[in-house]
Amino acid sequence: MEQQQRRQDQSQPERKGQKRKLEEEIEEEQQEISAVTAAAAAAAAPFGDARQAILTEVGAQVNILNSTFSWLEADRAAAKRATHVLAELAKNEEVVNVIVEGGAVPALVKHLQAPPLSEGAGNSRPFEHEVEKGSAFALGLLAVKPEHQQLIVDTGALTNLVNLLKRHKDTCGSRAVNSVIRRAADAITNLAHENSSIKTRVRMEGGIPPLVELLESTDMKVQRAAAGALRTLAFKNDENKNQIVECNALPTLILMLRSEDAAIHYEAVGVIGNLVHSSPNIKKEVLAAGALQPVISLLSSCCSESQREAALLLGQFAATDSDCKVHIVQRGAVRPLIEMLQSSDVQLREMSAFALGRLAQDTHNQAGIAHTGGLEPLLKLLDSKNGSLQHNAAFALYGLADNEDNVSDFIRVGGVQKLQDGEFIVQVLNHLLYLMRVAEKAIQRRVALALAHLCSPDDQRTIFIDNNGLEFLLGLLGSVNAKQQLDGAAALYKLANKAMTLSPVDAAPPSPTPQVYLGEQYVNNATLSDVTFLVEGCKQKFSIVKVAVLIVYLRKRFYAHRICLLASSDAFRAMFDGGYREKDARDIEIPNIRWDVFELMMRFTYTGSVDVTLDIAQDLLRAADQYLLEGLKRLCEYTIAQDISLDNIASMYELSEAFHAISLRQRCIWFILEQYDKLSDRPG
Repeated sequence: MEQQQRRQDQSQPERKGQKRKLEEEIEEEQQEISAVTAAAAAAAAPFGDARQAILTEVGAQVNILNSTFSWLEADRAAAKRATHVLAELAKNEEVVNVIVEGGAVPALVKHLQAPPLSEGAGNSRPFEHEVEKGSAFALGLLAVKPEHQQLIVDTGALTNLVNLLKRHKDTCGSRAVNSVIRRAADAITNLAHENSSIKTRVRMEGGIPPLVELLESTDMKVQRAAAGALRTLAFKNDENKNQIVECNALPTLILMLRSEDAAIHYEAVGVIGNLVHSSPNIKKEVLAAGALQPVISLLSSCCSESQREAALLLGQFAATDSDCKVHIVQRGAVRPLIEMLQSSDVQLREMSAFALGRLAQDTHNQAGIAHTGGLEPLLKLLDSKNGSLQHNAAFALYGLADNEDNVSDFIRVGGVQKLQDGEFIVQVLNHLLYLMRVAEKAIQRRVALALAHLCSPDDQRTIFIDNNGLEFLLGLLGSVNAKQQLDGAAALYKLANKAMTLSPVDAAPPSPTPQVYLGEQYVNNATLSDVTFLVEGCKQKFSIVKVAVLIVYLRKRFYAHRICLLASSDAFRAMFDGGYREKDARDIEIPNIRWDVFELMMRFTYTGSVDVTLDIAQDLLRAADQYLLEGLKRLCEYTIAQDISLDNIASMYELSEAFHAISLRQRCIWFILEQYDKLSDRPG
């Protein structure tokens, strides 16, 4: 159970801040639309010729921006058009680099603020907020590429963007003001996306308090943009999380969860999710503020993204304590979560399985989840090719299987067989053995069938000899029911296979070391070789004055590559990366391994596979054990296991013990059990 918990924790999805997908409003004058259309046409031309055309266009617009920083109506109109041309170009990510190269960033950052009022100009402010909005929009599009985020920030964009967020305090909240605020929030979102230093800079520039205030805006688009920015700023940044909570964002966010606008509650649940992620104290504050019921309600939302975020959030809530797990179930979360298990959306299935897995760790919830119909859809998820989805489903099922009230349901729907790839819970196995002793015959047979497919080799004797499981399976063969005969035969075949066969895949655990295979062409190849092994070769006979014969073992040179060996095993890693004298040696002697054995072992490290014949298998096993090559040990064990006989079983068992060959040892034990009568008649 603990191992499964660890696997679940590793597969738990992380919440992320999201880039803002920026869309431009259709509100420009005809001449501006014409200019933008011309620029877009240039971007669509063949890129070889278009690059220079775009660079020329960018340069022209930058010149306009640099020369029109005033309140003159003509200057403001020209600056407005220039920002929109650059924004339209920036929608094509392929030309973003060209726009930055053309010097657009400083010009756009400059126009994030209003120009100074000149003497005698009066109070006329043509296109107020419009140029700033266009600049923020264009910069937000350029920030979609991570390599440009720091340049935009270093040019001074953050201070100006934060000031734009505060414009709602000085105005009546006109459409123009709301638009510029929204563009500023979106630009901050993209600048801070997966950039921890910029997230911190936003906080240092004072950006979080105005964003929290904007959550209460009467304009839904502003609410959504502010929440999107907070969502990004809260992701993996504890100081930002704390400040968002200290600014009293939670009550407003919880109200937003109840919004009828899907975009609003999706952003709100995303912010809360990022706030509570890896933050137990904030999680408690969120629950105390009343978030639980509205989050549960989102499980039935028509917005699949909100459903997914709500399920993930409930899974995180459920990890708080047992009381919270029970409250989530009592308030009606189980049924919609089970319905989500059958969705066509893979992420919905994954998140609902995650939440149910956390809920199933409480004994009060286990029977309820099973009786509400959770078993069968969770079992179906085990057939998924999505590893994370499988792990979440298995974690939930192991929790449910821990309850004795669910055991009969597990057997009825075939759940025991489905879980054969996992580590079956000891308590459940004991309960099944109890059922096999005292239940009615139909249940006894069903349990025996299930365990034939499920149990590990170590448990087979306990189940099928000590507890008469084999008798039940044999009884099925005499049934008048064809299906029972077939089931019994299949179960016996499964048991026989476990006892008699050993596949290269199952013979040993996979290597714990990540493999890097250079390939066949580099085996014993001096090209780029940086280490040479001197290996014992074949015997050579030399006559000495026709009186005596001198036998000499010649050393042969094997050219190798440290990078391949370092990645192949901990033994080689210690040799070359540790404090041994071989670390810097060019030539290394291998005194205790024959050339043919060493050459085959090295071929495995370079290619990942070799053909192991019986005549070399034992020596190769010894070498593979010495150099901690688990994959090669697996191949050797498989070959050796095919040669087990009554005459050599003792030496084979000793061999498996000497070199910790677990699967070979297991095969020896099964052979001894199968041939016990014949072996017991032999002396010794």
